[in-house]
Amino acid sequence: MNAHVTIALDELIQLKADARGFTFLPRQPVNSLLSGRHASRLRGRGLAFEELRQYRPGDDIRTMDWRATARLRSPHVRVYSEERERPVLLLVDQRRPMFFGSRRAMKSVAAAEIAALGAWRALAAGDRVGGIVFNDDEIIDLPPHRSQARVLRLLHEVVRLNQALVGSMYSPNSSQVPLNQILQAALRRATHDHLVVLVSDLDGADDETQRLATLLAAHNDMLVVAIYDPLGASLQGSPGMLATDRGTTFEVPLGNEFTASFQRAFSVLLYQWTEIFSALQVPVLPIACTESPAEQLRNLFGQRLATR
Repeated sequence: MNAHVTIALDELIQLKADARGFTFLPRQPVNSLLSGRHASRLRGRGLAFEELRQYRPGDDIRTMDWRATARLRSPHVRVYSEERERPVLLLVDQRRPMFFGSRRAMKSVAAAEIAALGAWRALAAGDRVGGIVFNDDEIIDLPPHRSQARVLRLLHEVVRLNQALVGSMYSPNSSQVPLNQILQAALRRATHDHLVVLVSDLDGADDETQRLATLLAAHNDMLVVAIYDPLGASLQGSPGMLATDRGTTFEVPLGNEFTASFQRAFSVLLYQWTEIFSALQVPVLPIACTESPAEQLRNLFGQRLATR
């Protein structure tokens, strides 16, 4: 079965119907990837200070503001209201390394689908939605806004960069946007109390990536959706098979030695970044581009749709 090479806007709009059966809120099902240690890391909406007013019979004594009471010489309480929205910032990778897929869809297509599912889910929950969409040449920064128009604008940019990948594979690598540049842009946008969702294969991640992720996670919630293709984790050479890495084309060596070496390198890299993000209490959601992203999200978040 051939891989879905690019995606269209109407396909991402149709995913609105599939954006259910999972949640980014702190209380997760016991079998969710975000349950237990990770559950407390997601702050949810919390409470926002609304006003300071005089005490009334029936007010919770725990809301008493003792400093204001002493200063004003009459009982005063602090009134809070539940925050009804939270900014969600989607970082969507559409660089050349994402243009790979053995079946069902390219990694770049899976990333676009995840972005759409996350955007529709966040909007339905009453959150503001924005994003940073990027390829090797462009960075589109859209501030979070609570509107369907903002989601559609975000998805439009995702589709535009996704479809541009076809032509970019035949052009020289004139410039490359590193992953760290995107995290720096996210730091400028998400100053505090955002949910930052990085959707990428983490190509080009290094020690600086860890430092920037640490800064992001210090004042925001963060999720990493790691897009991968199972063939990319277990590459076997065949006669005449060519591979391209950052503009350099070479013939894939034959034999079990190369396959074993490739698998070891992939496993080491995967383990390294899983450990790094775990230390930061940043959940990592592995999504295979060979399967339905919506179904994988529901499984990872521990919520399956009820059978009709």
